[in-house]
Amino acid sequence: MGNGDSRVRGLAARAGGWSARHRWAAVGIWVLFVVLAMGLGSAAGRVDVGDSDQLKGETSTAARIIEDAGIEEPASETVLVQAKDEGLTATDEEFRSAVTAVVTAVERTGEVTDVTSPYESDTISEDGRSALVQFDVRGDSDTAGERVEPVLKAVEDVQKDHESLRIEEIGGASMMKTFDDAFGDDFKKAEYSAVPVALGILLIAFGALVAALLPVALAITAIMATMGLMGLVSHLQPMSETANSVMLLVGLAVGVDYCLFYLRREREERAAGRDAQTALRIAAATSGRAIVVSGVTVCVAMAGMLFTGLAEFEAMGLASLMVVAVAMVGSVTVLPALLSLLGERVEKGRLPFLRRRRTSGSTDSRFWTAVLKRVLAKPVLAVVVATGALLAVAAPALGMKTQNLTLDQEFGDSLPIVQTYNRVNEAFPGGSEPAEVVVRADDINAPEVKAALADFREQAVSSGASRGPVEVKLHDQRNVAFVYVPLVGGSDQDRAGESLDKLRDEVRPATLGEVDGVEAPITGQVAGSQDFNDQLVGSVVPVFAFVVVFAFLVMLLSFRSLTVAITSIVLNLLSVGAAYGILVAVFQHGWGASLVGAEGVGAIITWLPLFLFVILFGLSTDYHVFVVSRIREARLRGRTTRDAVQHGVVTTAGVVTSAAIIMVAVFGIFGTLSMQSMKQMGVGLAAAVLIDATVIRGVLLPAVMALLGERNWYLPKWLHRMPDLTHDESPEAVAPPKARDDEGERVPV
Repeated sequence: MGNGDSRVRGLAARAGGWSARHRWAAVGIWVLFVVLAMGLGSAAGRVDVGDSDQLKGETSTAARIIEDAGIEEPASETVLVQAKDEGLTATDEEFRSAVTAVVTAVERTGEVTDVTSPYESDTISEDGRSALVQFDVRGDSDTAGERVEPVLKAVEDVQKDHESLRIEEIGGASMMKTFDDAFGDDFKKAEYSAVPVALGILLIAFGALVAALLPVALAITAIMATMGLMGLVSHLQPMSETANSVMLLVGLAVGVDYCLFYLRREREERAAGRDAQTALRIAAATSGRAIVVSGVTVCVAMAGMLFTGLAEFEAMGLASLMVVAVAMVGSVTVLPALLSLLGERVEKGRLPFLRRRRTSGSTDSRFWTAVLKRVLAKPVLAVVVATGALLAVAAPALGMKTQNLTLDQEFGDSLPIVQTYNRVNEAFPGGSEPAEVVVRADDINAPEVKAALADFREQAVSSGASRGPVEVKLHDQRNVAFVYVPLVGGSDQDRAGESLDKLRDEVRPATLGEVDGVEAPITGQVAGSQDFNDQLVGSVVPVFAFVVVFAFLVMLLSFRSLTVAITSIVLNLLSVGAAYGILVAVFQHGWGASLVGAEGVGAIITWLPLFLFVILFGLSTDYHVFVVSRIREARLRGRTTRDAVQHGVVTTAGVVTSAAIIMVAVFGIFGTLSMQSMKQMGVGLAAAVLIDATVIRGVLLPAVMALLGERNWYLPKWLHRMPDLTHDESPEAVAPPKARDDEGERVPV
């Protein structure tokens, strides 16, 4: 089991010892690092992921052609003019007058260009009851939502004068404004409320204001430093707003957890009668080491996102990896320095309504002591019941369906613009989200190119891929043309995908593909979703393999036990599988969806399964490393494996429970957001952490380790030559010191 070397040479113990002796220097270095990172990041600015970086394949090629040509695509808007009853059609004078009024009203605002009447573009539905007035919003499309208000007001005024018609606007700019108004503060409120929630739980856990503030302060400073580093790194790997939100979530979770683990162990040792220096030393050698092992494993898991080839995932992975690394370093350096500085003052600000913690040194949880007694009495039954329950929960995941959620799936019918979206799709299938063919030629006006464009328009309809109208916009000076093709299937992603395949595989090769020198990638919402799915599916195996293999190797090196490494991987996979099952049951099938304020939308958003796997596999390691480290420590001190298991689980139950409650609360906040994709992420993360901290670490782990007995520490002889990273867990490392160990000196038991 041990390595027989009584010297303490672990990185965490050395760092903690140095910081405790040079506390002002350690605090100063940390503050300087945070300030420098923020300052340099602010000065460098942040480069965000561009459209051409988002995906590979045709979507990326189309974005690159547009960027190379210097074309700024404006935000397109559409006004639906629709008869409320069957007696009125587009040929009637009242209908024509409403269309004219819309055209005149939007032009008068001065905010639009290229206004097209349905009588010019033939955008009239088959039944003649609906027509589309189309135009573009002037200026940058990214800020069009800020300028579209006068246009929306003009359309509303026309509606008031024509009660027999529906006159409603929809498009990129109007949707941007609607969502900003409805949900713009949603994310900010969730992010800002996460910190007070975490602080409140920590106040209850510690019962003292100063002790509760330390984990939050560490997490916030780690997040601030990482935000600065993201600016610097973005010049090599572009970042995004999504990566920023994920970084904040992960940073708050691990920053609080790591500090919580360290602080609770230091307080426990002091409660047991150790002096402050000894308590810090023991915390550094035990919890500090567990933090380093956990941090490295979490970083490895997050690095798995870099293998997707998807710019958004790469940004999220790199941002998460950086914040975990920063939080880990802060936990084993500045935290010991702060604890050394504060001493007994860490108990300041004790809440009067909370009972002062016992000073007997006992940290055993009564609840988990009772649970462990039953689990260890019948470990086989516990393994069978717990595993069976988790597999049953995970079973729905076998039928998981992933897709990019449509507007109505994402927001339901709560917004008027969603109802407009549905009406447009019903009257003009695919008209609200057409496929966009970006055609580039040496001479876009060459006769053969014009003929190919005409053939493409005709065959797009005759092939059944579109019901039309197919619109062509020429940019003569740049030799680029945009062809907009409404796809048959509309908001039905499966049918729209079939229409897209016809365009790509049949219509394009027979028309535009016959002309030499012509590029014609097809992009758009449906195409982007399909390309994203294809690329994501192709990256699943390498990402899974990388995360599992490297996490296994880190656990093997850290615990020098083949059994511990294997069981950690299996238990983490069970936890992730159960989270997948809950997601599918709630959001795909709608079972119990109303309990979380959601609804069954028939699918899980495409990016979530892989994202959850990486995040959860990393975060699950927190608890596993902390609990197993305590079990191994007790075993090294001479307890039997069974006693060590019970001791390790019940003494860590309090801190694991506190950490889990914080994570569940923070992730649960995101489950309250209005967007279904955010609900799915929040509920999936919260459910997985809850399962992991209770069923996995409280029942399954101790039962499995009790059954394995001494085989828990099995390491084949041929693996004895691998690097030994277990120095901090020697009995000498956790005993009261009789000599300094910071320079590697021998310390007696």
